Amino acid sequence: MSKLRILVLTSSTGGGHDARAEAFAEWCFQLYRHEVDVRIEQMLEKSSVVNRTGVNLYNRIQRGAPWLHKVFYAVVELLSWLNRRDVTFGAGYYLEVLRDYKPHLVFSVHDCLNRGYFQLARKVLGADKVRCATYCGEFSGGWGYSRNWIEPTVDLYISRTQTANDYATKCGIPEPRARVRGYLMMPRAHLEILGPVERRVFQQKRLGLDPDKFTVFLATGGNGANNHFELLPALLKHPGRVQAIIICGRNKPTYNELVHWRALHPEFDCYVEGYSEIVHLLMQASDVIVTRGGTTTCAKALNFKCPIIFNAFGGIMPQEELTWKFFRNGAASEKIEDAADFARLIDRWMADPAAYAHVRENFLKLRYEEDPTVLIDELVALANDAAGEKTLRRRQFPPTNGNTKFF
Repeated sequence: MSKLRILVLTSSTGGGHDARAEAFAEWCFQLYRHEVDVRIEQMLEKSSVVNRTGVNLYNRIQRGAPWLHKVFYAVVELLSWLNRRDVTFGAGYYLEVLRDYKPHLVFSVHDCLNRGYFQLARKVLGADKVRCATYCGEFSGGWGYSRNWIEPTVDLYISRTQTANDYATKCGIPEPRARVRGYLMMPRAHLEILGPVERRVFQQKRLGLDPDKFTVFLATGGNGANNHFELLPALLKHPGRVQAIIICGRNKPTYNELVHWRALHPEFDCYVEGYSEIVHLLMQASDVIVTRGGTTTCAKALNFKCPIIFNAFGGIMPQEELTWKFFRNGAASEKIEDAADFARLIDRWMADPAAYAHVRENFLKLRYEEDPTVLIDELVALANDAAGEKTLRRRQFPPTNGNTKFF
């Protein structure tokens, strides 16, 4: 029996798409070991100068001027017309990958890598030799839900929530091929769970924090866009009751400045880290997270029961609107547009702990439990169908010998 080959199409517009691609690859290895070969391609960046320029522009806008993304988003929507039957920009590199790798499944985790890409794969490899699937990480539909996600010929379309699934089928995805499958996080995130006692020990020993203080997680994406220094004064007003966990992504200047800030404020407890590989643990050690509406971060926060304060400094990008709308409508989540909003919110929670408790209660109502292996098995089954194989799992999850230490 030959190996199954799965090609994952992604791009680094933000960090969420890549995170889902990497999580899928790790799941395949954990469950199927060497029987399934996963190849991840940064298809936009590697395929053409036009695409690469667009990715870089997207990330610059996200860091410095989120409001401008409304114009950028409208321009990108034109791809849904340009790529309606074929790949317009970067087809040469994509063809090279298809002919070299001959995937049994093309799995897209990015909105701009569906239309045209599936048709070209079938044309090159044969419609009976390849299957195509999409994982859309949006939380809801409407303005911000890109038309580029919607390719009606897809063999399997996966949405994160029922709300988003309903919108996708309304826009043209055939209902029998649509599924709701949730988080798509790394396997370790499902194993490394902190109970109440472990949480206290983790805060003390690993983070050097006080388990009895209210812990605010100031987060950022991988590219390091943040408003940490605007937010910290609101926390500094309550040094005896509040502490912070702060991450900086790949933003070295911010990290360096925060280390200096921490030294100047010995009365305030905080843990500072650059690019973090333990965000899932930091969320479990926090009472609330301040973040933009990135789908991966917000999905993790929901899974780990960490209520969200939405950072809307400089406006909300169209895709972030979908996330904000889902949590606003479902849990009345809080949004801050400037430092004064944040200060009022923290002051209110410190004066009335029941107000925070109510926010947390509403937030937890949106949670759902899932078997994370179901999605992986469905995608592998699609690849099996194209290959005429029946690849079986080599391992179960969770593994029977998994004892994870956090400190």
